[in-house]
Amino acid sequence: MVHFVGAGSGAVDLITVRGQRLLREADVIVYAGSLVNPELLRERKKECEVHNSAYMTLEEVTEVMVTAVESKKQVVRLHTGDPSIYGAVKEQMDELERRGIAYEVCPGVSSFCGAAAALKAEYTLPDVSQSVIITRMAGRTSVPDRESIRSFAAHQASMVIFLSTGLLKELQRELAEGGYPRDTPAAIVYKATWPEEKVCRCTIETLADTAEAEGIKKTALIMVGRFLEGEYGRSELYNPAFTTEFRKGTAD
Repeated sequence: MVHFVGAGSGAVDLITVRGQRLLREADVIVYAGSLVNPELLRERKKECEVHNSAYMTLEEVTEVMVTAVESKKQVVRLHTGDPSIYGAVKEQMDELERRGIAYEVCPGVSSFCGAAAALKAEYTLPDVSQSVIITRMAGRTSVPDRESIRSFAAHQASMVIFLSTGLLKELQRELAEGGYPRDTPAAIVYKATWPEEKVCRCTIETLADTAEAEGIKKTALIMVGRFLEGEYGRSELYNPAFTTEFRKGTAD
């Protein structure tokens, strides 16, 4: 069996209880060494075999996993955050399926959740935004034209932008030309939940200048939207006048 495990957003105690158990039981671990906190590997068995996928191709990762399973070993493929977001996990699953290898997925805490915690923010505020757009700028990995930053910006929803710290001047332009006012609140969260976490608040117009001043060049998320401001409507969920399945409101 191969277990795809989300390592969490950085802090070692943000891996799930299930993920931690799987790490402790693994005979072979293949981990995303460029992003996963190496302190998590302290959970492994002494005799556990460890591979750093930062230096490996898809074919090499697949071969390690298949060879281990054929030897009746338990495998953990340890991904940063949650495997479902920019984890290049589907292609690995497909390779295992082609070879008849069983696998399961253990979800993790994504960095976009860790960044919101660092900001003490809520993405879905009443009367501000009820949608979260998770996206990235086009770089060496292309983005479909229909999913451009500019087209998403027209919605002025809460936005989290991955893998784009090196393209902030272009990002500013796309956000503004797409519809966000230039004074729209923004934030750069560097290595959310890691010990070296850094939170920088700014506007979309000052994203590039802020990153340069703080020396941030990679491993950061960009957050954009009015959810970063202070004004919003009260939720109906806890409004005393609002009737729910569990309590009667006082409106009458």
